[in-house]
Amino acid sequence: MTDTQVTWLTQESHDRLKGELDSLIANRPVIAAEINERREEGDLKENGGYHAAREEQGQQEARIRQLQELLNNAKVGEAPTQSGVALPGSVVTVYYDGDEADKETFLIATREESASSIETYSPSSPLGAALIDAKVGETREYSVPSGAVIKVTLVSAEPYHG
Repeated sequence: MTDTQVTWLTQESHDRLKGELDSLIANRPVIAAEINERREEGDLKENGGYHAAREEQGQQEARIRQLQELLNNAKVGEAPTQSGVALPGSVVTVYYDGDEADKETFLIATREESASSIETYSPSSPLGAALIDAKVGETREYSVPSGAVIKVTLVSAEPYHG
């Protein structure tokens, strides 16, 4: 990935992801031993346990690379403490195209940061980027992939408390 971008993380999220990374790295010898054990069982073409262990190793290595890149490009900071302004780490409620009945509430953050069930939009997504630094009552515009321009009005913005 050459197009790296900074990801905003709370200290809590950073620590949780770092713990996951450390755990995966510590598990590497266990997976390697499993692969060696399965390899010794004989014919690799028909050895399901060997192929399953190799698949698990591939998935873990991919997650390790993903976490390393995320943490290397992360900006650790405090969650916002002010209400009324849409910032990374804020739970916002908006309505679309002047229709106050068409409301949506979501978190502006990365999906890695949000371990909750609330809908999450990245600050670098078109919607997230349009809302950053918006104040309650302010209307912003953003373009969707079809080329349409959507108007979004900020109803509320509160700090996220996981």
